[in-house]
Amino acid sequence: MKFLKNHPFAVEAFFESSVVLTFAIPKEQVQNLIPECLELDTYQDKWAFIAVAMVQTSGLRPKGFPAFMGNDFFLIGYRIFVKYTTRAGKRLRGLYIIKSETDKKKMEFMGNIFTHYNYTTTDIKQHTETNLKMISSVKSKFHLTIQQTEAEISIPEGSPFTDWKDARKFAGPLPFTFTYNPTEKSVLIIEGVRQNWIPKPIKVINYEFDFLDQLKLENVHLANAFEIRNIPYYWKKGRKEKWN
Repeated sequence: MKFLKNHPFAVEAFFESSVVLTFAIPKEQVQNLIPECLELDTYQDKWAFIAVAMVQTSGLRPKGFPAFMGNDFFLIGYRIFVKYTTRAGKRLRGLYIIKSETDKKKMEFMGNIFTHYNYTTTDIKQHTETNLKMISSVKSKFHLTIQQTEAEISIPEGSPFTDWKDARKFAGPLPFTFTYNPTEKSVLIIEGVRQNWIPKPIKVINYEFDFLDQLKLENVHLANAFEIRNIPYYWKKGRKEKWN
């Protein structure tokens, strides 16, 4: 039954909100977190990136199924920006997932049958107060506060990017996600499809992510922060190929 974990069918969902914070880390510290088949997607050949994505989905279900069969989940993914070269020589930009969480046991159960993302369930609290939006978890020990404003937002202090044009090149999610089987030396490629994807910069007031702290990384900088809202999204059936 292992084949079931290889995304055997397309899945669709509606992204009510996708908040993504991307952190820049010297590439040498991130290299050992990715498998041999991938290479880091870097900026200025110096910075690698880990993104924390917090997504409120609705109607998540196998593609083509009626909407009433969908489920609403909050998803959290910790992802590294990477590149992969296919056997045909095509270079793909994408993400390698190092941790996945959700707010419901049903998503953990189904997600771990049909993906390799190793979901765990955690508590999620979302709260809005005047112009502040807060997302937090007691179990996972993280919190995020963002300011909802129409004013022009500056690049985060310490970011390697000098403008939002470059910052958007590292705004997740990217088109592809990769999973590697070292025993088979095979790569599973999952392609996401979206429309009207216009990430809007957001102002981060404060944050803390215990999982990132556990990685013992040094010289970590918040590189960018974006939100997209009300976007239909779907993932194609997984495609597997031998590597090397």
